[in-house]
Amino acid sequence: MATPSEKLAASLEIIKVLQDQKKTAIKSNEISRTHRERLIKAGFLQEVIKGWYIPSRPDETQGESTVWFTSYWDFCAEYLTERFGEGWSLSPEQSIQLHTGNYTVPLQLLVRAKTAKNGVTTLLHNTSIMEIRASLPEAKNTVIDHHGLRLFSLAAAIIYSFEDIFQRKPLDIRTALSTFSDASPILEILLENGRSTVAGRIAGAFRNVGKGRIADEIIESMKSVGYDVREQDPFLSPSPITFTSREISPYVSRIRLMWETMRENIINIFPPAPGLPANKKEYLEKLSENYTKDAYNSLSIEGYRVSEELINSVREGNWQPEANEQDKQQRDAMAAKGYWQAYQAVLKSIEKVLDGENAGRIADEDHAVWYREMFAPSVTAGILKPSDLSGYRNHPVYIRRSQHVPPSFESVRDLMPAFFELLTNEENAAVRVVLGHFIFAYIHPYIDGNGRISRFLMNTMMASGGYPWIVVPLERREEYMNTLEIASTSQDIEPFAKFLASLIGLK
Repeated sequence: MATPSEKLAASLEIIKVLQDQKKTAIKSNEISRTHRERLIKAGFLQEVIKGWYIPSRPDETQGESTVWFTSYWDFCAEYLTERFGEGWSLSPEQSIQLHTGNYTVPLQLLVRAKTAKNGVTTLLHNTSIMEIRASLPEAKNTVIDHHGLRLFSLAAAIIYSFEDIFQRKPLDIRTALSTFSDASPILEILLENGRSTVAGRIAGAFRNVGKGRIADEIIESMKSVGYDVREQDPFLSPSPITFTSREISPYVSRIRLMWETMRENIINIFPPAPGLPANKKEYLEKLSENYTKDAYNSLSIEGYRVSEELINSVREGNWQPEANEQDKQQRDAMAAKGYWQAYQAVLKSIEKVLDGENAGRIADEDHAVWYREMFAPSVTAGILKPSDLSGYRNHPVYIRRSQHVPPSFESVRDLMPAFFELLTNEENAAVRVVLGHFIFAYIHPYIDGNGRISRFLMNTMMASGGYPWIVVPLERREEYMNTLEIASTSQDIEPFAKFLASLIGLK
């Protein structure tokens, strides 16, 4: 008779076969009741809706959302295709968000389908699908993304979206408009359907973002075939930046727009910068004294089980895993040792900033050094591979419990130079502090260590304005993560800026 372990292994083999077929959404008829119940009990399978499941992790705590958010888009694509075949599409507005790199998991996904029942399907963690019976884009105006989601083409999505999208989602729509090099994709649809009012609105939108040539092309082409087009700007305000040429990456357009949109609020919230300290030596000594507290809180926020004793042992060179049984808990110990090495590297960078060098440029040049120092001990101990120090990530990454999905790994190579250009050119130290941390964490360029590096970056920018080093306390971790989540998913930077400002002066 098979042992319980052998039975579980047999059930896991079923899951592996399905995953090898690139399946995220698993139907009840694809796995027997016996296997299904065994896998659910062991934590390897989770029900989403009746008859539909996703693979899960047994080490996830009750109510944990990470597996669902990482599975969300693939699940929706497979579930909707199973139900509607090719007769469905995401809404024009949702299509625009995905075309522009915004894969934040929505609370409600609006789906059009020929055979929709005009109802809501409740999913996990407060998410749902709203299906409506509505017209679909023509085949030539349909795009299928890398998850298998059926979208309106970008041009069709802009044309068929409701007018108020320009007021409700200005960042998404401006990002979308930045990717056009000419009016051809837009005009092909407008001329076929004679949508003169929409043409005037879209022409005004292009002019708002600095693409006057495209606006003129739309107006003149429509008028040349007899349509009366009256241009109007559908946005509520001028664009914070203008795009005179086509942006290669919508992700870059997005962070440029976020930066310019958010900076004024930060300036109004954050206390004015004191200016570079007169006594550089005293400032650096305070930072060195701050190490133990900062390391304990920063590492604890990331889930490492460290103590002040371990941190001080590493700091003083007394950490001896071969002699001390407690030091054999290598993962946490290596994290502590790496943090010490990275902290010293950051202090060297701050010293250059205090000498008057541009803080953004120094961070650009040195952040890779911080990263290597942080993880080098883990490579030496064999916990990580040497290739893990090669630099930016080469595959997708997800943030635990977050609806925010970081940009694709392919886009990181465009985003990081653009980010450091913004940081280097920013004149206000408070903006460098808040957006230096937020945008770095938003991009999430590394497989691991993004939180620690973003806090190092934040404090390097603090030094550039003469602010004191700030420590994010472990007891305020939830508030810290929540304000970052709000900034990432809603583009509202105020809670995060207020949170960081509240930490200034804490002892």
